[in-house]
Amino acid sequence: MTEILKDLTPRQIVAELDQYIIGQNDAKRNVAIALRNRWRRMNSTADMQREITPNNILMIGATGVGKTEIARRLAKIADAPFIKVEASKFTEVGYVGRDVESMVRDLVEQSVNMVRAAKKEAVQVKAQQLAEDAILDILIPPVKPVLGQVGSETDGKDADAELNERTRERFREKIRSGEMDDRKIDIDVQQSQTPNIGVMGGAVDDLSMMNIQEMIGGMMPKRGKKRKVTIAEARTILLEEEAAKLIDMDEVKEEAIRKAEDAGIIFIDEIDKVASSRSGNGGGGPDVSREGVQRDLLPIVEGSAVNTKYGVIHTDHILFIAAGAFHVTKPSDLIPELQGRFPIRVELQSLSEDDFYHILKEPKNALTKQYVAMLAAEQVELTFQDDALRELAHIAFEVNAEVENIGARRLQTVLSHLMNDFMFDIPDVIGANAHVVVTKELVNEKLNGLVQNRDLSQYIL
Repeated sequence: MTEILKDLTPRQIVAELDQYIIGQNDAKRNVAIALRNRWRRMNSTADMQREITPNNILMIGATGVGKTEIARRLAKIADAPFIKVEASKFTEVGYVGRDVESMVRDLVEQSVNMVRAAKKEAVQVKAQQLAEDAILDILIPPVKPVLGQVGSETDGKDADAELNERTRERFREKIRSGEMDDRKIDIDVQQSQTPNIGVMGGAVDDLSMMNIQEMIGGMMPKRGKKRKVTIAEARTILLEEEAAKLIDMDEVKEEAIRKAEDAGIIFIDEIDKVASSRSGNGGGGPDVSREGVQRDLLPIVEGSAVNTKYGVIHTDHILFIAAGAFHVTKPSDLIPELQGRFPIRVELQSLSEDDFYHILKEPKNALTKQYVAMLAAEQVELTFQDDALRELAHIAFEVNAEVENIGARRLQTVLSHLMNDFMFDIPDVIGANAHVVVTKELVNEKLNGLVQNRDLSQYIL
């Protein structure tokens, strides 16, 4: 990860984010600085590394303006473990529900999966050869050459072994080329006997339950099961098994804990839902419970040791990004200790009609490009004219103003409403090699009633 961040300056990080997110330059600058600071910390002296803490960020903005997307893309750029949680799903200790430590466990789980995938990639070639050998052993059992004996019988056995080896290599080429993918063979598949366990009586937390299941699963013997599968399926199953044998899981766990501690990003959405309005008219549950969740969050954000099934993780250097609309409450309604742990506050701007136009046209994953790709799979060419995109942006903006402002998500519902007839008619009515052009007139014809008819608008979010 240090090598990845070394080549990413704050300006380059913002440029990467610009490929997917329109506007919100202030938020992009702050997350870019926070990401670069991780590299700066890891390349400082050992005694200062412990002292430098991340500048956690509080994003304030309405739904659909890009808060989650900025955090998600940032993690992808840095190849960092990332987890998104909603603060509203946590409950104070003593209430029934998820405890706040579960977010850290989820982050470690994500980190383990990332490290395991990277290790698997590194042993892919060797695992592939071992999987092929296992399939060949089923198709053509090997003949071992006889050594240390002289005579015509021995010569015959050596010739058999040589012929067997040549045949195996010919079949190996056929397996690699896919010629034998549909042929069925019997393979042994290892099955772990992890039971589903429930505990009667007192409450047992998630970690204890996982540990009990893992312990009992480890005590029970693994049982092989015969399965008749195609060679293509056998290759996938055996590749997983062989790769798992080549990977040292203890090394994976250690590296994953380190990666989560130094590079992990936890995105806490809906933080405003656990803020208690000082005026006392905020809705959403008892104030004591919401303030309790904030007090439970505090030690995690401050830095504490959390037990996971992979080991103890320290949260001191995990980057926390909190976000909320703060329609009913204000950031100052959070408890002062928690406010102090999110020193960087960024206000995200509401999206304009012009922003909607650019969102439809420019990002790498723009909705229009997604529809073009989907129809290309049906050999149908799709083109959006520029004035049609302008009209779509205008209609989405108008519907947001009339009904409920859900930001850029409105584009998805409007575009879906526009394209549904085409998506239904392809390929039955509109066949392959057709060319569909979306014009301004077509947009008006399909969507003109949405803004005027408020009731209908409510049906499309």
